[in-house]
Amino acid sequence: MIDVLYFAWVRERIGVAREAVETQAATAAELVAELAARDARYGAAFADTSALRVALDHKLSSFDAPLAGVREVAFFPPMTGG
Repeated sequence: MIDVLYFAWVRERIGVAREAVETQAATAAELVAELAARDARYGAAFADTSALRVALDHKLSSFDAPLAGVREVAFFPPMTGG
């Protein structure tokens, strides 16, 4: 099981802020594919991964990063400072 967190418009499109997910995904990209296939809400949230960032166990990561040993995955839009 992996805890998956959704922030900002990702959370709004999916309708939940957090969920525990049972997955066989080896990478964050594979997890995205699994989630996007669930239903239209997830499909809309993950339609353009170039508009998303992913963090694995609180560390900004790439979508090809392995999930082995990861306990938490967070998806969020890019942030800007100012």
